[in-house]
Amino acid sequence: MEKNAKGFEFKKFATPRIIGGIAIAIVILWALSIIFNSPQDRTMNNTAAHQVDPRAAADTTKQKTPAHQPKAQLQPGATGHAAAQHDTITGTGNALPAAAVGGTTDSHATAARDASKAAGSGAVSHAKPVVQKTDGSHNAPGVTQPAGHGPTEKSAGPEPTHQPKTHLQPVAVAERKATQHGTATGDTLPATAVVAPVHKPKPKGVAFVEATIQPLSYELDERWWGWRPNDIIDVTDNINNFQMGVLEVTRRTTVALAERISRTGTTDAFNENLEQAMNWFMIKASSYWFPSAESKYHEGLEELQAYLDKLKAGNATFYTRTDNLIPLLASFEDLLGSCDENLVKETNEDGTALSTFDVDNYFYYTQGVASSMVTVLEAVHHDFLLTLESRNATELLHHAITSCQRAAELDPWFVLDRNLSSIFANHRANMAAPISHARFYLGQLIKTLST
Repeated sequence: MEKNAKGFEFKKFATPRIIGGIAIAIVILWALSIIFNSPQDRTMNNTAAHQVDPRAAADTTKQKTPAHQPKAQLQPGATGHAAAQHDTITGTGNALPAAAVGGTTDSHATAARDASKAAGSGAVSHAKPVVQKTDGSHNAPGVTQPAGHGPTEKSAGPEPTHQPKTHLQPVAVAERKATQHGTATGDTLPATAVVAPVHKPKPKGVAFVEATIQPLSYELDERWWGWRPNDIIDVTDNINNFQMGVLEVTRRTTVALAERISRTGTTDAFNENLEQAMNWFMIKASSYWFPSAESKYHEGLEELQAYLDKLKAGNATFYTRTDNLIPLLASFEDLLGSCDENLVKETNEDGTALSTFDVDNYFYYTQGVASSMVTVLEAVHHDFLLTLESRNATELLHHAITSCQRAAELDPWFVLDRNLSSIFANHRANMAAPISHARFYLGQLIKTLST
């Protein structure tokens, strides 16, 4: 009994291990057979499976080609279609298999015979498919090409006869070549060439005069409530002082334009439009009636526009020499110096302390000056660029423009004038810093241009 029990236990544990070992051995042998199997044998088998007898393929092509190409019913007036169709199918400069050429030639022969029966006898074809010599060309031997004016060889396939006479004009030939090129490459050529527009540069001075007009024109026509310094009810003193600053820059720019920039020297006559504009801008800004400030300022802008039109037409002068520009810059430097003094002084001329309203007025007047001066100086950079570059002065002008921009961008809710050491702002001092920098760079620019 004990021996039977031991034998049963041995079979119980040995049988699964033997079966598992056999299974593992089978898996290992299968994996090794896959790993060491030669890939070349599989490649050769696949290649042999895909190889087709070229003769059978050629016979199949000949049999299928006519089935997919119906006979062309050509009318007598549709001349040249057979040649164009032949060129489209066979291509120009591209090698085709001989079997495909033969099938195509048979179909064209059939279409040509039908067309010749309809058009009558005696039709001559200029588009015979011929075999050209392939010396130095990319065409394979035996490929049919359209007949040209040079010598030709005997056709490789059946020669089509009685094709209608074609007379292609040069334009039609060019269009056909363009169509064939687009068909071969997959791209369509544009019908007409697009010519880039030519932008004629503005005459010298146009940008400068436009910059002189723009700030005051905005204050008169585009700002809500228009011109305000002459209003009977004065409740917007901030805008009033801002507009006074814009007006002062416009006045000085117009004077420099009339006296210096538009004249070659002191003996040259004044431009009538600039002289009238200079006079109209001198009208008192607070004049309400007889004359009103707005009406005269509009007339001044109209005179500037008339000078601008003459400048565009070549009937006015604008000079960009250093001696023409320096007086304008000197006038701007003086104006910025006055603004700088009003921003840093502590008392009035009579010795009284500055009030909050005085501080507010000085701040916005200076901001109006800086805002309009940026526009004019940018135009100076545009029209006087060659003069500035000849003296290496463009960087100085750039610094002056940047400083004026910083002053024009200050926009506090309330203008405060606290002590410089206070935790509260002193907006007059904040405005004085960029104004002082702009005045300094204009002074340096004048010295640079003077040497």
